[in-house]
Amino acid sequence: MDRRTYLRSLAAGTGVGAAVGTAGCLGVLGDSGAEGAVLGPPEQDLSEAVHPSYGDEMPEFTVPDPITGEEVSTGQFEGDRAFLWTSFYTNCPKGVCPALILRLRRAQEYAAEQGYGDRAAFLPLTFDPQRDTAEALREYAGQQGVDLDAGNWHFLRPESYEAGKELMMDNFGLKIEKTDPDQYETEYTFPHYGLILLVNEQGIVERAYPGGTNTDIEALVDDFDRVITA
Repeated sequence: MDRRTYLRSLAAGTGVGAAVGTAGCLGVLGDSGAEGAVLGPPEQDLSEAVHPSYGDEMPEFTVPDPITGEEVSTGQFEGDRAFLWTSFYTNCPKGVCPALILRLRRAQEYAAEQGYGDRAAFLPLTFDPQRDTAEALREYAGQQGVDLDAGNWHFLRPESYEAGKELMMDNFGLKIEKTDPDQYETEYTFPHYGLILLVNEQGIVERAYPGGTNTDIEALVDDFDRVITA
């Protein structure tokens, strides 16, 4: 059973806290590293997580970038660029999403410093398309220090909340649900799982950082650098 089939089989029963659940049909990492991977096995074995992890193929999907007007596919970078992916929304009230974006932004800065920005891509996906318009995302990029002019950063925005919800569940096994707006100062919010994925230019996941907000920035950038320069 492949991971996508497995994730869909779990769709009815997963939630935010289920991202590191059991997946008995998925393999255990060996010592020699995964086929197609540049990096060796990570310290934390996430092969039983419902989201893609080390050695898995990155799920392929196509989502609009509302700022550039492009349709961006995760598959278009195969054979060309390594990339970092995460999910977020601009109205995140507790600092989780800015912490995720910070890690991608620091990797973007480092790529520019090292002169390989054209071999890298950064693909943060919003699951709040209702509020995350092109204008809102452009303003957010400025607030977070993102360089949109570098040409390697794409804010991905599903056509609708339902489309984003389905994309997150089908491809990552992560459940996204709006909360009761009466519980928060904002209109509504999303409890969510702070996952970052590092994908090499062959479309293989090199690292999954499940606690993305707590991931050491220097370690993430070092992983990114080793994948691109291998």
